[in-house]
Amino acid sequence: VQLQASGGGLVQAGDSLRLSCAASGRTFGDYGMGWFRQPPGKEREFVAAINWRGASTDYEDSVKGRFTISRDNSKKTVSLQMNSLKPDDTAVYYCARSRRPFDDIRRGEQFYEDWGQGTQVTVSS
Repeated sequence: VQLQASGGGLVQAGDSLRLSCAASGRTFGDYGMGWFRQPPGKEREFVAAINWRGASTDYEDSVKGRFTISRDNSKKTVSLQMNSLKPDDTAVYYCARSRRPFDDIRRGEQFYEDWGQGTQVTVSS
């Protein structure tokens, strides 16, 4: 499976961005998806995840209430709507697919594979 993330950019604090991740392959709908980010000089961290059906989601505490993850299995895409952006949200954002089909939502990177190339989000103050 190949994942292509897009939608990043340079915005001001308080603005919104919508990231998208397009997937190839015929079994997209069988796998959970996650968004992670890597701030400058820091390790990659969990942001949000959605299960294979789109019925369950999970968010890192700092983005709860501001970010929304969603998926469209018919289009093989997963999106991350980011509102009320803050400078601390500046990072390269990656999408990834869960290793196992029909798995529970996971936060750890070890549960994901097929990482996309990342898209840069920069939030100025």
